[in-house]
Amino acid sequence: MRKYYNLEVAGLERELAICKIADDLCIAAFVLFGDVEMTVAAAAHLLKVAPAYDILITAEAKGIPLVHEMARQNGGSNYIVARKVVKLYMKEVFSVELRSITTQKKQRLYIDSDEAESMKGKRVLIVDDVISTGESLLAVEKLVKEAGGIVAGKMAVLAEGDAKYRDDIIYLQYLPLINPDGTPKR
Repeated sequence: MRKYYNLEVAGLERELAICKIADDLCIAAFVLFGDVEMTVAAAAHLLKVAPAYDILITAEAKGIPLVHEMARQNGGSNYIVARKVVKLYMKEVFSVELRSITTQKKQRLYIDSDEAESMKGKRVLIVDDVISTGESLLAVEKLVKEAGGIVAGKMAVLAEGDAKYRDDIIYLQYLPLINPDGTPKR
């Protein structure tokens, strides 16, 4: 079995480790944490095709470096992180439930009233590293709408598996799901 999947995105090549998530399914792990070069390049490429927005939001945790870099490159615009746990500083919390392909259990995402207020009536761009099942995206979208924000768009570096067929997302590159023998699923 091949242990890596080669990917080119935002003008850069990466070798992604193949990880088994079920007997008949593997994924190629795309991790921005620690990859400053990819984070900077992907943010620049996403900003070139991003719709107009007032504020960015992502789900904790893998989208954080990307949304931070997009905000930095776009002049320091603010961003929100939908948290996986309630932090002490959060008040009047909003939450939604989700199940992610990489976590395989139910989770909740949280924002507080100050974050909700900052989105009210604003164009909010939802950003993630990889969109696969779309569960995280849907959960963040629910938070934005519950807060009174207007979803300006949804984007990611990669669309994984059937996400490439979605017409409601913007992404830079397709990432196939992987068979147990290391070949891309068709």
